[in-house]
Amino acid sequence: MKNNLLAKFWPHIFAVVAFLVISYAYFYPQLSGQSLVQHDTQQYMGMSKEINDFRAKTGEEALWTNSMFGGMPAYLISTVYKTNLLKYVETIVQVGQRPASYIFVTMLGFYILLRAFGIPAWLAGLGGIMWAFSSYFFILISAGHIWKFITLAYIPPTIAGIVLAYRGKLLAGGILTAFFIALQIMSNHVQMSYYFLFVILFIAGAYFEDAWRNKTFSRFFKASAVLLVAALIGVAANLSNLYHTYTYSKETMRGKSELVQTGDAAKQTSSGLDRDYITNWSYGIGETWTLLVPNFKGGSSSAPLSQSETAMEKANPMYGSLYNSFPQYFGSQPWTAGPVYVGAFVLFLFVLGCFIVKGPLKWALLGATFFSIVLAWGKNFMPLTDFFIDYVPMYNKFRAVSSILVIAEFTIPLLAIFALKRVLEEPGIWKANKKAFGISLALTAGVALLLTVAPGSLGSGFVPAQEAQMLQNAVDQQMIPANELSGILANLAEMRGALVSADALRSFIIICIGCALLWLHAAGKLRRSLTVAGITVLCLVDMWSVNKRYLHDEQFVPRSIQTETFSKTKTDELILQDKSPDYRVLNFATDAFNENNTSYWHKNIGGYHAAKLRRYQELIERHISPEMQ
Repeated sequence: MKNNLLAKFWPHIFAVVAFLVISYAYFYPQLSGQSLVQHDTQQYMGMSKEINDFRAKTGEEALWTNSMFGGMPAYLISTVYKTNLLKYVETIVQVGQRPASYIFVTMLGFYILLRAFGIPAWLAGLGGIMWAFSSYFFILISAGHIWKFITLAYIPPTIAGIVLAYRGKLLAGGILTAFFIALQIMSNHVQMSYYFLFVILFIAGAYFEDAWRNKTFSRFFKASAVLLVAALIGVAANLSNLYHTYTYSKETMRGKSELVQTGDAAKQTSSGLDRDYITNWSYGIGETWTLLVPNFKGGSSSAPLSQSETAMEKANPMYGSLYNSFPQYFGSQPWTAGPVYVGAFVLFLFVLGCFIVKGPLKWALLGATFFSIVLAWGKNFMPLTDFFIDYVPMYNKFRAVSSILVIAEFTIPLLAIFALKRVLEEPGIWKANKKAFGISLALTAGVALLLTVAPGSLGSGFVPAQEAQMLQNAVDQQMIPANELSGILANLAEMRGALVSADALRSFIIICIGCALLWLHAAGKLRRSLTVAGITVLCLVDMWSVNKRYLHDEQFVPRSIQTETFSKTKTDELILQDKSPDYRVLNFATDAFNENNTSYWHKNIGGYHAAKLRRYQELIERHISPEMQ
């Protein structure tokens, strides 16, 4: 009996242990007592200081803080709902040191989802790595967007509950769905939960089509009823938080403005954010190729060209001092911490899955992927974006439309695993689907090879218009000789082209290695277990090395240094001598409305929060900022 139990649970135990080892190996500096420097985490420490001090002193919750914007509600900063027992459950789910525990939970959640689909444990483990090591997640951790990350981590097991229910396991599916919906909502990033409602609709549509084909409507509607009850339970567990968020949102930038000036009507939505604000961070149409080649648009805005050995090999020594002023990124977004990269071989498997995976679920995942990509284009595809802003409920409440690419990051590895399962179980599929394999190779390895040879063949140029204008201004001001302008532009293009070419070659090689492993298996020269192990190592090395560009060991520092950010200056000490409860501070030494360090010690007129009061934002725009100038 014991041997049977061990044989049954051993694959799951192995997967959990492997996830733990991988997570802590990536974040190994924290094992020596170091912590990750995260911009948004420091912002939170500044904005929440007054609230946390009040809680520590009185044991009560403050619903108002004076430390930002001259005063604002504290609901979306730091409010603890003591009666919500889920908080204690979450500490068990996320046991261990953070952020390593975040990656562990992310891998485990996708593993649970794939097991709900009936995928073997060894493939489910590979799928967990594919999902969790998508570059966007590590960029989120690096920036400190922790609640967004945690919400995303809980989404796959939520969908796992939905899958179980539609596959006839009503009790297990209902419990799993209710539990993870509750945790997801508690993580309090409504935008991510909202986006994945679309995924759930696509998946439910696939199961509805299956029910229609097989005349099993009663089973479908019974499962849907169970899931509806589960969703209500998950929502009810967070009702107080949701209620305060909803009522407060009406007064924030997500609410309707009472001040619409002439000329603003086209930008103002009926009851949400301005169109320009919603679409400011829109993924470029060509930029979508970063799913295959991470450096297709250069990478990160914060990394100057001078930090890239590949780019500097093409640098002209005459212009050496300029390269610190130009970022590696040359896309159309105002700024980016890095690209959305899902893995070169993962994308190959996804494209292959579009041909060899059968059934309505394939079409649901393919549809959700396309839906995610075109909506991420935002202002670059305004007819669709305008439709969603104007007619789809709540869509106009969220900014940074490029974030919806998280859907593609979910659907691509999911369909990739379905495709890999079929390839491994049917070695003869190569011969039966030569055309499908050929097209998949052409659209991935072929494109990567084309970009290796001609890096500008799919792009719109390596020097954005704003950079060209900046250089022209420098010429007009006689900071750069006019006869050098063309040489600088040409050299910038050559350097950035080298970045694209090197990464494209990298993606080409990775796809070739992965296909070689599959061919060896199909030829009977490599066992299935070794094939999966090889693909796992390949995907992990590929995505690990890309992620280290954006979340690397040098970002970890001793914990004591973290608090030095808020060390009192002589100016702080002088201001704090004023014991009046009504004073306010406006910091001219920094960007007053994009930092919260001032809020750590003072009652701040400025500050930063994505959900500030609309009236105050309009006061900033129309009066405070012009007066500061």
